[in-house]
Amino acid sequence: MANDAHLHSVHIHPVKAFRALAPREAVVEPWGLAGDRRWVLIDDGGKVLTQRQQPRLALAAAELLPGGGVRLSAPGMEPLTVGVPRPVATVPVEIFRDKVEAVPAEDAAAHAWCSAFLGTGVRLVHMDDPAVRRPVDPQYALPGETVSFADGYPLLLTTLASLDALNTLMAQGDHAGEGPVPMNRFRPNLVVAGTAAWAEDGWSRIAVGEVVFRVAKPCGRCVVTTTDQGTAERGREPLHTLGRHRRLDGKLVFGQNLVPLARGTVRIGDPVTVLA
Repeated sequence: MANDAHLHSVHIHPVKAFRALAPREAVVEPWGLAGDRRWVLIDDGGKVLTQRQQPRLALAAAELLPGGGVRLSAPGMEPLTVGVPRPVATVPVEIFRDKVEAVPAEDAAAHAWCSAFLGTGVRLVHMDDPAVRRPVDPQYALPGETVSFADGYPLLLTTLASLDALNTLMAQGDHAGEGPVPMNRFRPNLVVAGTAAWAEDGWSRIAVGEVVFRVAKPCGRCVVTTTDQGTAERGREPLHTLGRHRRLDGKLVFGQNLVPLARGTVRIGDPVTVLA
């Protein structure tokens, strides 16, 4: 690994599937970056909604407020501030195969705002205590590891070199006109610069500045990567190219899932060191 490997950018998604924030630093908690994916939308049956079902979510934004509340904004909508609800009652939430309890927003305006934006009935819910609510997939977890409403793991790491390599492959393919794709298609938490392409495939433990992470597994990718995060329109790439060049155990992979081994703070420019 190159000696100049460093943290290029940090990304937090206060509401799952909404646009990401890009702070200069973030606190690392056992279940992910502080404030990342603690809120989510659910349908009438309690199932989590993401850009898989609703690509329009890419156009919505949520500013993270002190204490964990959010300020929602979206095209054609008046901004709305939503406070963290009191954990007086929970509702069951289904996120992939997991059953999780979450706390609905107290203000009915929050549910109405999100429903109006999507044109369908949804509720906005909050994970009150990620230390106990949702364990990491036991096939890849250590005892006691938990996660927020992220797809499956506390953090996702990608590298600029691998994106460049993927875009080069894409330019040689059948849908070259769709490329290059930007990193926001992959919705990472940490983006690393200064590595070789695909170097992250060989990592099992890394340090980002003062914080050590376990590399749990490569990240399998879905239709969200084909969604333009600025327009919500979908194409064929990058899944078409990943299918030809980055297929592992039946999954199309890009990036690595991380689990923190300690609390701390990560900052843009922090050195990234491979420990194992």
